[in-house]
Amino acid sequence: MGSVNFAGRVALVTGGSRGIGRAIAERLAAAGAAVVVHFNQSQVAADATVQAIRSSGGRAFPFSCDLASPEALRGFYPGLDAARPNGFPEIRPDILVCNAAIGSGRKTIETVGEAELDLIFRVNFKAPFLLIQGALPRMTEGGRIITISSMATRTAFPELAVYAPSKAALEALTVLLAAQLGPRGITVNAVLPGATETDMNPISADPVRLVTVTASVAMRRVGQPQDIAGVVAFLASEEGGWVTGQKIEASGGQRL
Repeated sequence: MGSVNFAGRVALVTGGSRGIGRAIAERLAAAGAAVVVHFNQSQVAADATVQAIRSSGGRAFPFSCDLASPEALRGFYPGLDAARPNGFPEIRPDILVCNAAIGSGRKTIETVGEAELDLIFRVNFKAPFLLIQGALPRMTEGGRIITISSMATRTAFPELAVYAPSKAALEALTVLLAAQLGPRGITVNAVLPGATETDMNPISADPVRLVTVTASVAMRRVGQPQDIAGVVAFLASEEGGWVTGQKIEASGGQRL
């Protein structure tokens, strides 16, 4: 991975202000990409991520959009063009990472309301669908599309009754797009994190849960955002150019 170089490339990372998204944005920027850090409401976190990238010599700017809003989504790329700072490259993008998602907490099917069901599918599936649709006329040959799914699509977590199906839909989209976009040299892959320590999933804050989860992981630890970012960076690189249509689990061997 030491040879990875994204100089001259533009990356758009949705949900890029915190957790896995921030780690991805920082990893791509460290390798030379100019990064758009999308966020919804976490302005302070987005500014901190951008500042961290700039302090390390990288280029980035924050961009806010509510992915649950159809109106906001329709204006996503025009808004992005208008917000682009002077000197920042044209938003093609070369690398699109669909990371932003929401969950319903831990709920089984009988406890999920219809409004909640609709909201989660809007953010976790419809928004990536529309963002990819809007990116394709801009994306150059050899582009990279990476969706962030979940290993919860492989094994049963009954308490993720909406989140897991929304991610399964995203994986299905990933595979069919890989077949469609291959002639343009565009790869499309899904990364499936397992239990990962983030501020939205503070596993270590619950010692009992931490012991249980750790025992289910072959590597005997929970994941860190940087673990996922490394996989994404590979898929976005030239070295990852012969990998497409794949669902790559990055869970340390959870629930094998």
